Amino acid sequence: MPRKVTSLDVARKAGVSQSAVSRVFTKGASVSAEMEARVRAAAEALGYRPNVLARSLITGRSRIVGLVVAYLDNPFFADAVEKLSHALQAEGYHLLMFTVGNSAVDLDRVVDELMDYQVDALIAASVDLSGRLVERCAAAGLPVVLFNRGIAGSGLSSITSDNRAGGQRAAEFLLAGNHSRIAHISGWQGSSTGRDRAAGFATALAAAGQGLHGQADGKYSRAEACEAARTMMEAPTPPDAIFVGNDYMALAVMDVLRHDLGVSVPGDVSIVGYDDIAMAAWPSYDLTTVRQPARRMIAATVSELLAQIETPSRRPQKIEIDGPLVVRGSARLPKDQTT
Repeated sequence: MPRKVTSLDVARKAGVSQSAVSRVFTKGASVSAEMEARVRAAAEALGYRPNVLARSLITGRSRIVGLVVAYLDNPFFADAVEKLSHALQAEGYHLLMFTVGNSAVDLDRVVDELMDYQVDALIAASVDLSGRLVERCAAAGLPVVLFNRGIAGSGLSSITSDNRAGGQRAAEFLLAGNHSRIAHISGWQGSSTGRDRAAGFATALAAAGQGLHGQADGKYSRAEACEAARTMMEAPTPPDAIFVGNDYMALAVMDVLRHDLGVSVPGDVSIVGYDDIAMAAWPSYDLTTVRQPARRMIAATVSELLAQIETPSRRPQKIEIDGPLVVRGSARLPKDQTT
């Protein structure tokens, strides 16, 4: 087996010191263009790659960010993970991702493993960290940022869309379309996102003198959302509009209404979702939905994370980013928007 090429080999071939080789492969280090060219040419010729893990022991930084996400079934999260990975790479960081179920045991195990990998920070995406886990991260000096979820009283920074405003926007649109029996299949009510969207929606209806015709917790599950839709539509007086707590559930609701129950969308019932995932724009769905501004949410998450790494004493931030209602064909249009 051939001997592994070392930085000393590169230094000898390039005619420079070993420390110069180290500076060339250290992001942000001061080095002349001529020296960098010589070192990189020598490294290329020898097939040398720097040992990132060994360097992390010296610098105290792994330049790895841990990501804990509950599930990837919802296309919103698959897209967000891709954008997050690109954004972190642009800053010289890499992503180490773990998925967890709703089990506290699974979450404890994953956080333990992330700490073993000496990650520089942790992002929790739609995952509720217990108070004990928050304390453990704080004791370890591990910065934590919540993405698409807030945890009241946790003392953690959170980045979300403006969920209350989004729910309100959905209600106002359906009210403007003269719907009189408006229901809501919410996201999981154990989550801040599910509660806030539902609260914004109900508050806007109440302000217009109209109550919810029906409500069910879809728990961000396709199966739960489909069952809730069947129950609502088979009632003696079914709704004429349903706001669904995310697009992942909304597309499932549209499928069960059209194909299982023979209900016309939007002829018999209007559907509005939340997220604006790529499939929402497919002609077969053409879903009207509140857009989560994923790029701006990712940018804010990375910015906050880097700020916490550099300034551990930084105060937690609560950032809510507003997104527009994207009007398509799954809901009846208000009169002033018809042509």
